Amino acid sequence: MKLGIVGLPNVGKSTLFNAITKAGAECANYPFCTIEPNVGVVPVPDARLEKLAEIEKTDKATPTTIEFVDIAGLVKGASRGEGLGNKFLSHIREVDAIVHVVRCFDDPHVVHVDGSVDPIRDIEIINLELIFADLESLEKRLERVRKQAKSRSKESLAELALLEKIKDALEQNIPARSFEFTPDEHEIAKHLFLLTSKPVIYVANISENDLLSAEENEYVKKVKEYAVKEGAEVITIAAKLEAELAELDEDEKKELLAEYGLEEPGLDKLIKSCYRLLGLITFFTLESKDIRAWTVKKGTKAPQAAGKIHTDFERGFIRAEVMDYDVLVAHGSQQAVREKGLLRSEGKDYVVKDGDVILFRFNV
Repeated sequence: MKLGIVGLPNVGKSTLFNAITKAGAECANYPFCTIEPNVGVVPVPDARLEKLAEIEKTDKATPTTIEFVDIAGLVKGASRGEGLGNKFLSHIREVDAIVHVVRCFDDPHVVHVDGSVDPIRDIEIINLELIFADLESLEKRLERVRKQAKSRSKESLAELALLEKIKDALEQNIPARSFEFTPDEHEIAKHLFLLTSKPVIYVANISENDLLSAEENEYVKKVKEYAVKEGAEVITIAAKLEAELAELDEDEKKELLAEYGLEEPGLDKLIKSCYRLLGLITFFTLESKDIRAWTVKKGTKAPQAAGKIHTDFERGFIRAEVMDYDVLVAHGSQQAVREKGLLRSEGKDYVVKDGDVILFRFNV
């Protein structure tokens, strides 16, 4: 799963990306210092993995991962190719969800591309560019579907009605992710690949001085009010502090977090929120002292989950031997779970649950 980090130039986008990935993407105080997207594969923090390693008495614990892409800053007119608009739009098409970084701090030493700090204006600049790009692709599709609809085929008429409905909404600056589609409409809409249909998390980037009073930050309040309208989540982060935390060892990190009255880094909150946003869950495998976490979509059935490990597992799937994470922790070992008769044997219709510990049986 890919998450695209977007935002106007100098809002703290690359600082946040550097902190997430420790990749050291060039971070300069001028527009377009990120042109080709930097990609970072990031472990998903999960305390359950550490607990399983403790139970199995092993240090071979491999977390599941999520991918972040730092996408070049854009300016007004991106949908018409201004600035790096065409590159920005092509990169954003490739991600599953958008992490939209918004500047919510004042600093005379960091130039704002529009000369002042106004988070709602900044959000709308990017949202409007995505809306304009969607309208352009819809117009092309409408032209073709109108011709097809002359045949009065049921499919063409249904698509035409939906396209016109989406177009009307976009022209009122309503993004496609705000729509409630019927199942039939959803089937049509998913093939339109609309940029504004991608789910969004807004990241309010504040200064370290505001961390303890983030709720009182007027900029953050405005972002939250805006996000409510489209059912989006807002995470408050001090990207500069997160970049500092990323350079420290675990003990120093805990010390610095305690100074700011924080229980966990903002990045951990962000990664967990992105996981929820994409409807992802984690299951675990324990094999020869090698513990691994795996990511699947909610609703995934056992054979498809097995396929995440290896295609042979899915092709030759026989059954899944499943134990609940909480049951395993309560009894202290796999052996104890088996002896208590709490290991379940599940077939191909079993829907994998978050926290399942699974051994797949297969034959190829």
